[in-house]
Amino acid sequence: MSSPFRPAIDLLAQYARYHRDERNIATHVVGVPLIVFSIGVLLGRPGFQIAGYALSPAWLLFAPVALWYLTRGEFVLGLAVSAAIAALLMLAQPLAEAGTLAWLGLGAGGFFVGWTIQFLGHYYEGRKPAFADDLIGLLVGPMFVVMELLAMAGGCKGLVARIESRVGPTIVRDLAHPAT
Repeated sequence: MSSPFRPAIDLLAQYARYHRDERNIATHVVGVPLIVFSIGVLLGRPGFQIAGYALSPAWLLFAPVALWYLTRGEFVLGLAVSAAIAALLMLAQPLAEAGTLAWLGLGAGGFFVGWTIQFLGHYYEGRKPAFADDLIGLLVGPMFVVMELLAMAGGCKGLVARIESRVGPTIVRDLAHPAT
């Protein structure tokens, strides 16, 4: 496993090598946010107060993760992914405060569905998930999805071009033939 403190371009290019099929990327645009949201639900308990602020394990984990995103050398992307995760955590918090059965069902159920969607995408890709070779892929996934969403909206074109120069363009793989 390589250092988790590599620049975003290196992390994203490594992750992109496992995500070239457009259907796989599409499943990640759904599955990754669902997984992050579900983690927010599950880690939304127990809530506690620190210096007058309501916190949970989700927010305590968010702080170093956001700092990591912001220091990978692509500040705007780091800010965007941190904001996206914060929004998902804010949406998750009320569900964490629901009854135990709802909290656990929504958190664990969403987590399971999110990963099922991810693995469906890797069927289309014909490759295992990136985290199977480098656990840092679990953090890079949200950054990759936010980059893809920004690219769909017309942003991050230079970053996407630099990644594609390293790993090639996206494709739709012929499922009748093994991945190369």
